[in-house]
Amino acid sequence: MTTAAKIALVTGAGTGVGRAVALALAKAGYSLVLAGRRKEMLDKVAGEINAIGAQALAVPTDVSKRESIQALFATIKSTFGRLDVLFNNAGIGAPAVPLEDLPFETWQNVVATNLTGIFLCTQEAIKIMKDQNPRGGRIINNGSISAHTPRPFSVAYTSTKHAITGLTKSTSLDTRAYNICCGQIDIGNAATPLTDRMVQGEGVLQSDLTKKIEPRMDADHVGNAVVYMAGLPLDTNVLFMTVMANTMPFVARG
Repeated sequence: MTTAAKIALVTGAGTGVGRAVALALAKAGYSLVLAGRRKEMLDKVAGEINAIGAQALAVPTDVSKRESIQALFATIKSTFGRLDVLFNNAGIGAPAVPLEDLPFETWQNVVATNLTGIFLCTQEAIKIMKDQNPRGGRIINNGSISAHTPRPFSVAYTSTKHAITGLTKSTSLDTRAYNICCGQIDIGNAATPLTDRMVQGEGVLQSDLTKKIEPRMDADHVGNAVVYMAGLPLDTNVLFMTVMANTMPFVARG
């Protein structure tokens, strides 16, 4: 597959925010590499992208495995020869249990996916971006509202998302010489299958340990925000952006 369009990689592209961002980038003229664990979901999104006249390559990938990430980026390099945008989106949560009861293996799995996987994807993207012509590119990390403040019983997810903020800052600083920009988008209550629980039954746990239905926003707004960040010239960077359902309880005392 060859194309004159800019190349964007979206991890966790099969559903939810990843799918919304991939479709938005495709509509903006990018060719997409879609990474995720479930091939059938990636193929479905690739079909949607093809239907709007853009190109998409589905590459099944487990970002918790270094060898899987290395194979993904080898495929990108051999197929396109360059990478212009990486959206580090893939992530998982853990069951809401008291901190002291969280199994060690669960902690390790969340860290491997949400932090180490993004670190490894960032490394591989830099290697391509610093050596390509024209040089440079943009890396956008999905930080989440949890990069600012936790929900109850979310120690693994919250810790990794706080760590992503440090990774974003270090990447932004360390890649300036290569004409690479790194920024972070923190998302609050996008309407995806992952957040369906927020509007079902009694809703989700609040800081006082009661439950409450929470408002959500259309995930397409996240896609549009990423397109804006990705489309800036490489002498300009959005370091941090928060996109959230306006009336969600994030900015309130609880």
